[in-house]
Amino acid sequence: MALHIEDYALISDCHSAALVGRDGSIDWLCLPRYDSASMFGALLGTEDHGRWLLAPADPAATSTRSYVGESFVLSTIWTTKTGSVEVTDFMPHGDSRADVVRTVRGISGSVEMLQDLRLRFGYATTVPWVRQLRREKTPGLIAIAGPDAVVVRGPALHAADHRHEARFTVHATEQHSVQLTWYPSHLDLPPALDVTRSRRQTLDWWAGWADSCTHEGPFRDAVVRSLLVLRALTHETTGGIVAAATTSLPEHAGGSRNWDYRYVWLRDASLTLEVLLSHGYESEAEAWRGWLLRAIAGDPNDLQIMYGLSGERYLPERELTSLPGHHGSAPVRVGNGAVCQFQSDAVGEVMMALHEARGAGVEETEFSWPLQVSLMAYLEANWRRPDQGIWEVRGPAREFTHSRVMVWAAFDRAVRGVTEYGLPGPVDRWRRIRDEVRHDIEERGYNTALGSFTQYFGSDEVDASLLLLPQVGFCAADDERMLGTVRAIETSLLRDGLVLRYTTHSSLDGLDPGEHPFLACSFWLVEQYAASGRVDDATTLMTRLVGLSNDVGLLSEEYDVTTGHHAGNTPQALTHLALVRAADALVAAGERRATEAGRPL
Repeated sequence: MALHIEDYALISDCHSAALVGRDGSIDWLCLPRYDSASMFGALLGTEDHGRWLLAPADPAATSTRSYVGESFVLSTIWTTKTGSVEVTDFMPHGDSRADVVRTVRGISGSVEMLQDLRLRFGYATTVPWVRQLRREKTPGLIAIAGPDAVVVRGPALHAADHRHEARFTVHATEQHSVQLTWYPSHLDLPPALDVTRSRRQTLDWWAGWADSCTHEGPFRDAVVRSLLVLRALTHETTGGIVAAATTSLPEHAGGSRNWDYRYVWLRDASLTLEVLLSHGYESEAEAWRGWLLRAIAGDPNDLQIMYGLSGERYLPERELTSLPGHHGSAPVRVGNGAVCQFQSDAVGEVMMALHEARGAGVEETEFSWPLQVSLMAYLEANWRRPDQGIWEVRGPAREFTHSRVMVWAAFDRAVRGVTEYGLPGPVDRWRRIRDEVRHDIEERGYNTALGSFTQYFGSDEVDASLLLLPQVGFCAADDERMLGTVRAIETSLLRDGLVLRYTTHSSLDGLDPGEHPFLACSFWLVEQYAASGRVDDATTLMTRLVGLSNDVGLLSEEYDVTTGHHAGNTPQALTHLALVRAADALVAAGERRATEAGRPL
């Protein structure tokens, strides 16, 4: 059975990613892209659905692990009664290949190691044809199934009931490497890697990228790791930013809220871009804008809220029978039905991100501003439509307050593009619509009796997305209406001090009720507290949230306060970008306090 979600660490080459368990097993790997079919799928089943174990043969062995510096090179120190070893796992960066390298280095004594390789291509639908590699001195296997081929080089593996196993002993100062390379089965066998050189280049690249981070504050380590996660989820070739590295990890054990997040949501990618821009990463902004121009080129009426990594539009949702689900939580889904939804907030997030890019010095091209003008024409024709909202509810479309606020933000940034940057556009019309949208929200999205903004027009419930209103500039964090909204959220959406997205019931989202606190929402509350003067509350909550990270600093989508386990897809871009924003808000609050007290910053 798969480990708990928090027991996995991520390794990535910025094209795909693998999840490595505390037990030394790679239980999730899709090559050559994040959204490719899995070849190791034990995360959503058992070891027979594909896994790659490399660990001491002694079942009593203990381990500690960490990333090497500010990278995604994973180091695991194993200790047994006979000695200790270090296993280093990484995916080489920058070599235009799809590789995973695992190296065992003897530290003391001697340790018998076990390697258990179970290749299952196509989401565990296919056991490959495997043969020994005969043309090289280093032992190896070649595995082929349809379009997929893998070569594994390292200690000799032997067949054992549809798996391959190797046992070898590592003494102090000795080093053994295993390298797995995926390649299209119709091409020639790729050559072996220079492991030492690849490791050094990969470490240097990640360290160089992290060095550009401009954040300084008490949570800097968590911020840097979160920014690294966002980079690890960004496809280097296309510029697309996936929402998470996994599919179908359950939001609630045994429930049906299991979704595929290995695609590019305009919303999540835009928010990621804003965070990267605010910390000095302008080149990522240009790459993402290029992706956007390609993905949504054509008729704005064909706009989707999500796309594939290269801008693919056809992402039909389907259920897999080949994988039983994480700890039996079915269904396992590939694709995402939300691709067909109308979500009016998405244009707002895109316009905000592109406005931030302008502010960071990213110049408009001959196509980028006309694209934004086209998006505004689309929104002008559609902004009154009810939608499925930020949470992609599968119940009836409604006039969600957050969605309308993002419509306001879209027109606001369009107006500012003209007034602040001299770009051409129908500014008077945009300004008139912006003001009309604001009036509509204030009249219909605010409940005077409750003293709170509401989830949707006419509702008497709140939604955690309302915490975003000050973030986008719709109102101040200390606006009395916003403070009343926070009180309502604290009353109805807190579970053990953490924030639920909304009150789940089938009449709203069309699904069975029940889910755990959504970590991004709790970070939004930190930001709200910090911006409205509740700095001590913000610091307390932030400290708790950062403490929920696993041993290597990763956070998933949700957190089960009863069991203490992570829930939902992992690592989650939205969670990590919200962490960064919350940490920035705390730094800004500290600076305000110092200024008000007359102290030098």
